[in-house]
Amino acid sequence: MAYRGDGPGQPLSAALSRVSPGSHSTYRTHTHNICMVSDFFYPNMGGVESHIYQLSQCLIERGHKVIIVTHAYGNRKGIRYLTNGLKVYYLPLKVMYNQSTATTLFHSLPLLRYIFVRERVTIIHSHSSFSAMAHDALFHAKTMGLQTVFTDHSLFGFADVSSVLTNKLLTVSLCDTNHIICVSYTSKENTVLRAALNPEIVSVIPNAVDPTDFTPDPFRRHDSVITIVVVSRLVYRKGTDLLSGIIPELCRKYPDLNFIIGGEGPKRIILEEVREKYQLHDRVRLLGALEHKDVRNVLVQGHIFLNTSLTEAFCMAIVEAASCGLQVVSTRVGGIPEVLPENLIILCEPSVKSLCEGLEKAISQVKSGALLAPEDIHDIVKTFYTWRNVAERTEKHERRASVPRSILGCNSDCGCCLPDSGESFSAESRNLRRPVLLQRVTAELNMASTGVTQKVAPASQNFGILIVG
Repeated sequence: MAYRGDGPGQPLSAALSRVSPGSHSTYRTHTHNICMVSDFFYPNMGGVESHIYQLSQCLIERGHKVIIVTHAYGNRKGIRYLTNGLKVYYLPLKVMYNQSTATTLFHSLPLLRYIFVRERVTIIHSHSSFSAMAHDALFHAKTMGLQTVFTDHSLFGFADVSSVLTNKLLTVSLCDTNHIICVSYTSKENTVLRAALNPEIVSVIPNAVDPTDFTPDPFRRHDSVITIVVVSRLVYRKGTDLLSGIIPELCRKYPDLNFIIGGEGPKRIILEEVREKYQLHDRVRLLGALEHKDVRNVLVQGHIFLNTSLTEAFCMAIVEAASCGLQVVSTRVGGIPEVLPENLIILCEPSVKSLCEGLEKAISQVKSGALLAPEDIHDIVKTFYTWRNVAERTEKHERRASVPRSILGCNSDCGCCLPDSGESFSAESRNLRRPVLLQRVTAELNMASTGVTQKVAPASQNFGILIVG
């Protein structure tokens, strides 16, 4: 017999958790109505955009209903349908900075709530710490009793002003998120520290590539010269300043060396100045912004792929390049050492000298024929990261997140009772660490049941500790 939970001995936490919207559908079926939320989606190009699209397609393939919510891009507003009926809401919200909307919570509430109710959403899956809309969705989902998952794609510092503000926002957003996903173990450690999370509710699921979109074509290469390919946004974080020091140094040493650089950004002017100063117009090609469908055609023209990023949680570009059969040379930063095996990547320190040494090593391997054939590299890489595997693992965590947490029965999974040691908290210690809202609910319930008058001080004064008088 099903337990109704309305007997005299029923815990209040069970009674409150029963009314969670979407909880009934969670237990009736294994499929969910999933809403992906982020400021970053097509037609904007990047790793987060590709991740959301590919993951959504694979979850649809596995029987789930998936919608995507983002802000409007130019004339792309309203509702659009993509492959396999993937529904995308382009909301008319103003962009504040770098394709991210303003974080005010309230301006997005009517639209997001309408979508969540209309689509009967059971799980909210937000992406990227940079996305204000993702944080808004997490907040509004919890006010509606929906289950939440968050995927962090980036690494952050702890000292500069922007990092401090973003980390504070992340702490508030993730304090009651059901599950968090990071794309590398380095990213997990970074997120746990920034948001003061319990590591047990943070999982690692890497990005992936579609190997059929990135196949080698050795006939597109020119064997008379060695070509180094760079495909990235031309910004400081991607190490464009390092690239501007590498180009003249290697072009001076190797007259048979060319560079192909794809991407756009504010640092492009530096590369143009280097090309002009050293008269390298015929050896350094600047292609500008590339569409995703054109990236493979650029990669297959090269022998070596260079990544100069100064920080990176998981670099999809090096996986795409390796899938096309290129030897990868990259900076040893963030989660990059976790991505490829040692025989497919040369890791260097983020300095011009170290990167030049790594590139010279790769050039000598190309000339001596010591590198694996492009087809062999592709066969190795295509087994590492697949979107179907990512979707399967994500689905498990979303199903885990769909189990409602006890509202008053705080436990170690919530992150607010993380012990300082391996020992569990006592009941008294746990009471002191409960969120303020739960303390106020407990006080009101105690007053109703015992008749004892209790006064709860404002949250700014007692930080969740009851004052009994």
